[in-house]
Amino acid sequence: MEGGEGTEETPLPLVLTRFQLSEEYGFLLPDPLTELPEPYGPWMEIAHDLPQLIANHRLRSQVHQMPQLSTRHLRGREELHLAHLVLSFITMGYLWQEGEEGTVKVLPQNLAVPFWEVSQALGLPPILSHTDFVLANWRRKNPNRNLDTIISLPGGDSLRGFILVTLLVEKAAVPGIKAIIQAIRAILRLDEETLHKALQELAEAIGDMSKALKRMHDYVDPAVFYAVIRIFLSGWKDNPAMPDGLIYEGVSDEPMAYSGGSAAQSTILHAFDELLGIRHSEESTAFLHRMRDYMPPPHRAFVEEIRCAPSLKQHVLSSGDARLCTAFNRCVSALADFRSYHITIVTKYITVAAAKAKAGQADPGDRAGPSAVKPLSALEAKGTGGSHIFSFLKSVRDTTREGMISA
Repeated sequence: MEGGEGTEETPLPLVLTRFQLSEEYGFLLPDPLTELPEPYGPWMEIAHDLPQLIANHRLRSQVHQMPQLSTRHLRGREELHLAHLVLSFITMGYLWQEGEEGTVKVLPQNLAVPFWEVSQALGLPPILSHTDFVLANWRRKNPNRNLDTIISLPGGDSLRGFILVTLLVEKAAVPGIKAIIQAIRAILRLDEETLHKALQELAEAIGDMSKALKRMHDYVDPAVFYAVIRIFLSGWKDNPAMPDGLIYEGVSDEPMAYSGGSAAQSTILHAFDELLGIRHSEESTAFLHRMRDYMPPPHRAFVEEIRCAPSLKQHVLSSGDARLCTAFNRCVSALADFRSYHITIVTKYITVAAAKAKAGQADPGDRAGPSAVKPLSALEAKGTGGSHIFSFLKSVRDTTREGMISA
């Protein structure tokens, strides 16, 4: 390549791919694999039948009969991600098949060892996380591009809706991810025009994420989410139903504790917080930073890269540019609004649903698809990631709003 202007700028796709980010899909795995190679047929067979096996209380016995498979035939990131997705879903079903009163203390070796090995290869924890549940768990059902999940758990259409609406929120964030990169470049070049445009695009993307999140009401039944789905997202850290954690047989004789799936494991809001210089309370920050351990390492590195970049807020303040200040505040306001709407969703799907379940007014019935698991009570006031859900969400929303630049 000749010297001069061409060497200064790395094309945008190259910057994204450095962090395993896609120009079209952002943090989502682009077109994930849906089948593992032949040796892993026993895993796939069980994974494709999970809702029925759990409803019939047969999953544990099926797992006990499963052969011990080596992970050495798995090739490349896509196969590893599908293996992690499959093994994490089987693990959640195995653990929670009999509800929170029928948990087990040991994950059998034929499941624990390959799950641990695949987790180590990907730099992910050996539990179902946002990466498995959403980022790697989608496929096109037909040429019309209708979406479906790859692996499922009890919860029927509501579970499918919950996963795919969350996926649409991730997809809506993609222009915002690109705007972050454009904004950081613009600060380094002192290009206020490009920075202003990037901030407008970021605010718009966050607004589109809120619109996508509103579709939860159309596709997810609160009674089914609360009584059926939620337990399968629960972990074995800070969970009274599994106070000692879980022994991964063949990996360690000591129990290990991992948090369940949580929206806080999505890299998007961490990236936006770092760009906008949002500072949360000490307790909230500690939880959020712990959730970063549940992200793929390249995504974690992306957040760290933004954290180390020049401060956007300081740049806007020192520029004295009223337009930039307004555009910055629109981003912060849109992010606070998104977090407020998330609180509305959590209120409907957890607090109100819990009250109805207690009053005997909410029977998920056939809408849940096959399920025989009792709803969990150990996490009523907590998120599946183990946070005290309302104090955490409100604190994070309020500290977001405090990040605005005052006139």
